[in-house]
This record gives sequence, C-alpha cells and structure tokens, in this order.
Amino acid sequence: MLFPTMTFGLFFLAIFTGAWALKGSNEWRKILLLVGSWLFYGWWDARFVALLIASGLFNWAVGSAIGGAGENERKRRLLVGLGVAANLAILGWFKYYGFFMEQAEASLRALGWERDLPIMQVILPVGISFFTFQGISYIVDVYRRRTEVAGLLDMTLLMSFFPHLVAGPIVRASHLIPQFRKVPELSRSMAAMALLLIVWGLFKKTVIASELATGFVDPVFFDPAARSSLDLMLAAYGYAVQIYCDFSAYTDMAVGIAALLGYRFPHNFNQPYRAASLQDFWRRWHISLSSWLRDYLYIPLGGSRHGLGRLCLALAATMLLGGLWHGASWNFVVWGALHGGVLAAGRLWRDFRPRAWPPLPAALGILLTFHFVSATWIFFRCKSFEDALAYFAGIAAGDWSSTVLTPLGLVLIAMGMALHFLPTDGTRRLAVRARALPAGAAGALTGFAILAIDAMRPEGVAPFIYYQF
Repeated sequence: MLFPTMTFGLFFLAIFTGAWALKGSNEWRKILLLVGSWLFYGWWDARFVALLIASGLFNWAVGSAIGGAGENERKRRLLVGLGVAANLAILGWFKYYGFFMEQAEASLRALGWERDLPIMQVILPVGISFFTFQGISYIVDVYRRRTEVAGLLDMTLLMSFFPHLVAGPIVRASHLIPQFRKVPELSRSMAAMALLLIVWGLFKKTVIASELATGFVDPVFFDPAARSSLDLMLAAYGYAVQIYCDFSAYTDMAVGIAALLGYRFPHNFNQPYRAASLQDFWRRWHISLSSWLRDYLYIPLGGSRHGLGRLCLALAATMLLGGLWHGASWNFVVWGALHGGVLAAGRLWRDFRPRAWPPLPAALGILLTFHFVSATWIFFRCKSFEDALAYFAGIAAGDWSSTVLTPLGLVLIAMGMALHFLPTDGTRRLAVRARALPAGAAGALTGFAILAIDAMRPEGVAPFIYYQF
C-alpha cells in the first residue's frame, strides 16, 4: 500500500477516525493501530505478516529476558548476543542468501570446481532491513539500560507501526514507546505541521521525483550507451535530486501521518546537499540510519576512543557494512567503501593538514561534496558494477553536443537543488501561520493543494526507492 494512493487515503481515514474514537481507551487504541499496521503490511503480501509478528514477539521475549537477568552480566551478554545474531540471521537469509550463493558458485567455477549449489529464489520482504534494525536497537538498548523493557503490545506496535514500517525513519524504542504509554494529544500546531509535511511530501514524490524518473533518469540509465555524455551527466544530477525528493518525501509523509495520530517521529533529512563535507552530509542524510550506524556499529568498533588508525578502520567498516545494508550487490559494497574511504581520508586530512594551508572555503566544500555524492549515486542506481563503469566511461567519452532533457526536467533539477538552500525553518514558519486558520479553511486549502498536485503529477505511482531496502 503506497502513501500517495486513494487506497491508502481511505485506509488512513478509517484508522484516523477509529484511533481518535478510541482515545478513552489507550490499550484498545493501540490494538487498532497494531491490527491496522498488519493490514497495511499484508496488503503487499499477506504471507509476511507472520514474519513481522514473529519478529516483534521474538525481540520482546529477548528484551524481557535481558531485563529479567538482573545483574547477571554473563547471562545478559549471552542473551543480547543471541538476539542480535538471530535478527541478523533472518535478515541475512532473506536479503543475502542468493547473493552469497551466487558469489560462492562463481568462485568455485573460477577454481575449476563445477558445483550445483542450492540457489533458491528468496522473496525479499518489504522493509525487513528497517524493522530488523528496529529490533536490534531495542535489544541492545535494553542491555545497555538505555530503555526500559517494553510490554508485548507496545513492542509489537513499535515493530509494526505502519507510518515508518517499510522505509523508516528508524524510530528507537526510547523515543516511541514512552509515547505509546500515554494517551496522545493532537494540537493545532501538530496538525498544521503534519498537513504541511504530507502535502510537501506528496509534491516532492509525485511531481519532482516521479517526473524526473519517468521523463529522463530511468530512460538514460536503461540504455546509457545510446546517450551523450551531457545526458549521462545531467541524469546523474537528476538521480541525485530524484533519490532525495523520493526518500525525503516518504519520511516527511511518515512524520506527518504519525503526527496526525498523536505521535512524534524524528526528522530524517536536513538539506543534505548543502553539506560542506562528507561527514556533514551524513549528519544530514537519512539521519536515523546514520545515527544507528554510529551508535550500534561505529562506536562498538572503537570509534574515536582508540587512536586515529582504529578510527579510520571503524569508519571504513561502518560505511562498508552500511552499503551492504542497502542491498546484496557489489555496487552497494563499492558505494559504501567509497564513502568510508573518503570519510577516513577527510579525518586524516583534518588532523594532518599543514597549518599554513587555509581551510577549504564552504562554497567549494559544498560543490565538491555534492559531486562526490552524485558520482557515487551512479553505483547506487546502476544494476551492476559493469553497468556503472560503462556509465562513467560514457561520461568520459566527451560527447557534450546534445541532450534530450526537456526544459521541465531542467527546472525540476534546479528546483530540487534549490530546496537545500531555503530557510531551514521554512516549514515551521508556514505551520505557525496555518494553525491560525479556521479548521474549514485549513481543510479546504489542503484539499486544493492535493488536487493541484494530482493534476501536475505523471500517471501512476512508482514505489518509493527505499522500499527495496
């Protein structure tokens, strides 16, 4: 079930009405949200609802066992290790089984050992990376005593809550479960901000991202050999705008939808293409994932506590595994390795830059960071490593004579970049003004905006890019 569809609109209207009708009984309200979340997930493939439920039950049981172990540190370490290992095993089976078996078969063939390995087609459940990381963070935080043990209903709702279920943001137990325990409230300020985020997300997804994808980016990446170097370069810029508008649109809508139900999610993007360094980029892009990788991978690997060499290794390993998290493909491994390598190089340069050399001007830093990120997005978008290399070779061919990019496409790319240099509190300012409107006027304006967006967008609704992760 996709957010920008009539089906989801009707589904959410029913959930919204029922949830606020049950405000007098918080437990029944949460049960409604839980069942609704299972229906939302099962709309894609009902078979995997059982996996979602089992994951929630398992993580609740492990967290409860860790909490019940008291001061028995050995038992606590054993339980957290088993819990994390089981979550990773489930993720590994569904997401990486086929990839690793294919690599093993290719390696054996290269050695002259022909073997028929048991390669099966494993269907990848939507959002498995997100709800698995959700479960791991809960178990580890209970072990670290950073969050209290959750009740069964709260834990299964945390794992299944439909606004962030399939593409994030990754909302930690310490942030959301305390909200579940209280009867929610919906203020005019929350409602105004929520509606603005939903409408803004709809525009970014269905107008900017979808139009760029169908009208230019997808055709160029489908057959790059038939395109000029100029088209390839512009399509790389177009994809940078597309993936930002697509993914940030989903999380904007997720934050807005949760807010209409009375719950606060953390924001996931902060104008990432205005970052003046790669480190700054990762503070602004997919913030819930980058903070998750920092707290549960980078710091346990040593972080900055064991010297510069260990820090660089931790950075490289974190981004390599972060790349692999995005998908079972060498392209994602290369993408993660490039980001990890440049992050480590940036830290070395910061520590060993000659004192006489001035710092890099902010504008130049933004330009270099954006072009590095855009270049590595090519690995992210291409189907194979060979396709990515061919794409770069096409850019290097130097054919700048023509382009098929339309004036509309150029405007959308420029608009997508301009979003990063608007006032950072622009949405909040609009929400302050919108909350002063009468409810009828606010509803009419929202409806008009949605109709206008529907008139501008191309036919159909493509799935969000991060659904596949």
